[in-house]
Amino acid sequence: MINEDLLDILVCPQCKGTIQLNSTADGLVCMHCRLVYEIRDDIPVMIIEEAKKLED
Repeated sequence: MINEDLLDILVCPQCKGTIQLNSTADGLVCMHCRLVYEIRDDIPVMIIEEAKKLED
């Protein structure tokens, strides 16, 4: 599980906007960019090229 203090300081690398933990707690979501950044081994992968588009 990701530390709450870390979540408070992380931002979307593309737009610098706020991100939030998704409902399954396996990714961080930027609603502005509609991207999901995967969390692997409790480490968020904040690489724009590896982000997945948020599905409707």
